[in-house]
Amino acid sequence: MGKILMVAPTSFFSDYGCHVRIYEEIKFLQREGFKVVVYAYKKGGEAPGVEIRRIPSIPGDNRYELGASWIKVAFDFLLALKVLAGSLREKFDLVHAHLHEGTLIGSVAAKLLRVPLVFDFQGSLTDEMIQHGILKSNGWLFRLMWGVEKFIDHLPDAVITSSLHGAKLLVEKFGCNPVKVFTIHDCVNVEAFRPRTPKDEEEVKALKGSLGIPQDLPVVVYLGLLSSYQGVDILLKAASILLRNGLKAHFLIMGFPSENYYKAIAEALGIGEYVTFTGRIPYFKAPSYLRLGDLAVAPKLSASEGNGKLLVYMATGLPIVAFDRPVNREYLGELGIYAAPGDPTSLAEALGNALNNLHELKSVGEALRMKAVENYRWEKAGEMLLQIYRKVGLRGGWKS
Repeated sequence: MGKILMVAPTSFFSDYGCHVRIYEEIKFLQREGFKVVVYAYKKGGEAPGVEIRRIPSIPGDNRYELGASWIKVAFDFLLALKVLAGSLREKFDLVHAHLHEGTLIGSVAAKLLRVPLVFDFQGSLTDEMIQHGILKSNGWLFRLMWGVEKFIDHLPDAVITSSLHGAKLLVEKFGCNPVKVFTIHDCVNVEAFRPRTPKDEEEVKALKGSLGIPQDLPVVVYLGLLSSYQGVDILLKAASILLRNGLKAHFLIMGFPSENYYKAIAEALGIGEYVTFTGRIPYFKAPSYLRLGDLAVAPKLSASEGNGKLLVYMATGLPIVAFDRPVNREYLGELGIYAAPGDPTSLAEALGNALNNLHELKSVGEALRMKAVENYRWEKAGEMLLQIYRKVGLRGGWKS
């Protein structure tokens, strides 16, 4: 049906967030007969059945491929060369770019190829840089980067956001044409991510044993990147408040990087015995680990990025504690258990209330599961993506 050039300026595939979205989009497109070629950074695992073309290694420490960093400018330069070389050698029918850096690179490729450009918007570039501590929200550098972000937002034939909040941000703050902005929510594989059943009890018991998790304590699960902008520092502070107040629970924190850093924080807070860090959990093994949980937590701080971990929690049938942000309410609605953004005391209170009412919250978990099944299947998102592809056409230009 067509050949897609996909630009992913990240260490694809790395078992988290936007990588899962990229992977599931590709698998849907492949099922529909498209050939997808992904251009990505050097690091990252293999994604079954996905053709990935990577940049070469560069001298120095490549840890900074993850998250926002000025060092990524070097990676993006190499990625741009790789993408442009591919554009000169091969014919593609559409460029699908992820993140602002990918869209800037993809815009040049799309012009060379004379094909449409679709931008998969994950959140505000300047907001992410502020969250990562590499940009302050004032001064000439902020104004410069805000201008660059706005310029990039206006390059594509269509922009896809993962939330209505993101779409509103693009239109109201960055002046994008609302006709060209579409919302395709993050989705979830509801067959793989499912609630625990009696048939799972032996596996659950064995997995808890292998991880050193007490069999008699409720388990609070977190799955995602370990970083301050994901709220992991605040989560550990909230856990210490909760445990200090006498409410016992075990926290299963799954993700990477910086596991040792956060282990040290947990020990310093005196809660080490109540927290298990697993490190990276492969995407395809995550369902079994999530089924160990009785309650899920999503303390992400960003006000503009999506929060895809909510969907795997929902599909697993877990009640969810999250900060009171528009994106979280968009997914959870009145079924969410909310805390004041960035406040560890409020988060501890919300977690405590939930842990004290787990039996009553079982119906909430079931309702969240039903919501995921009815509204957030990848097949539904894929059909919307195809509609956008058709809308922009195969040779560029907006089709009314």
